[in-house]
Amino acid sequence: MRKLLGLIGLSAALKYFFDPQEGRSRRATMQSRFGELFSRGAQRGEQLGQTASSKAKGVVGQAKQIEEDVKGPTDDVTLARKVESEIFSDEDVPKGQINVNAENGKIVLRGEVGQQEMIRDLEKRARSVQGVNDVENLLHLPGAEAPMHGANS
Repeated sequence: MRKLLGLIGLSAALKYFFDPQEGRSRRATMQSRFGELFSRGAQRGEQLGQTASSKAKGVVGQAKQIEEDVKGPTDDVTLARKVESEIFSDEDVPKGQINVNAENGKIVLRGEVGQQEMIRDLEKRARSVQGVNDVENLLHLPGAEAPMHGANS
């Protein structure tokens, strides 16, 4: 009985798709729908791949950060570069006008910036970097005299 019903269904499908008047149109429509279905599946697969890749990169980054937190910076040069990465990540910071040095875990910021608020913000961001023991902020506004080394710590 199942075989008979299966044959009847197959016969009906063949008649539907190979009908002399409408069969070509029906086949084209079916082909288009299958193409869309596979295209959406491929796009979804690509999105899932990108998501997995992003998550993997995030996990690797976290592992590296944990390793750095445990080991700490290897030297003052590395610490200064970490601080530069943090404070120069903002486009508004005048990179060519600020100098970052590290001396035994103490960061010294020198240079000229346009706003008092930025002076405080850059010091705060420098202090937030893992491994920074202290920050000496010698930043100043345009036209103002630069603070003296050792007078602001």
